[in-house]
Amino acid sequence: MTTSPPSQRFAVDTFREFPLLIRVRNIAAMVLAAASGATDAIGYLTMGHVFTSAMTGNLVLLGISIAHRDGQRVGRVAVSLFCFVAGTALGARMVRSPKPDDPVWPSAITRALAVEALAFVVYATCWWTIGVNHSVYAKAALLGLGAIALGIQSASMQRFGAGLNTTFLSGSLTALVGWVATGHRLRDIPHHPLVLAGLLFGAISGALLALHAPTFAPVIQLLAVTAALCAAGWQAYAWRRISKDNRASGAV
Repeated sequence: MTTSPPSQRFAVDTFREFPLLIRVRNIAAMVLAAASGATDAIGYLTMGHVFTSAMTGNLVLLGISIAHRDGQRVGRVAVSLFCFVAGTALGARMVRSPKPDDPVWPSAITRALAVEALAFVVYATCWWTIGVNHSVYAKAALLGLGAIALGIQSASMQRFGAGLNTTFLSGSLTALVGWVATGHRLRDIPHHPLVLAGLLFGAISGALLALHAPTFAPVIQLLAVTAALCAAGWQAYAWRRISKDNRASGAV
């Protein structure tokens, strides 16, 4: 008999117990993935062909740049790598590790996303004031801010403990294909197709805006993170109601 990994069993069990909370969480993850895809697309197209969250791709780009002795591109990739690591470390310090008694949406994730939102506000302010084409320093600042924001987001999603990633999605694609190929039901892991769709939508939207309406490019990140924070607020309210009802019924 085939046994699913612990993270997938956790996702299935939690989904059965709190289906609406899980659906809202998955939709929030989808919009965060859209922010990731948009930021990567904008960075790649306007800041010297460098990613802000796809660090596997950046490591490959670093190797190519070193082979071509392209010092400027090595510097851009290094900025993105360093800032992503810094953002990941900050996010990890804020959210810590998953706990057995975690609610569907731990409050630590909300705090981390608020910091991410602040980073994207600064990103948008820089974009609208100094612009992306003014100097190499402006590009480096925007790359760094985007990488910090997405590093925080990457670390924050680990607190869910259910394989819910919104920036590096090779694992999600592998899990999705493997799950379906072995005869399991797609509805048992709905977050994987959602975040993949969100990433693709964000990349398309970010690329279109960066190429044809660059003034509005940062709006995608701002809207996505705002939507995720609204979902977090609703999650906190719903969880308080559930806890209150459980206490009233003597279940807790």
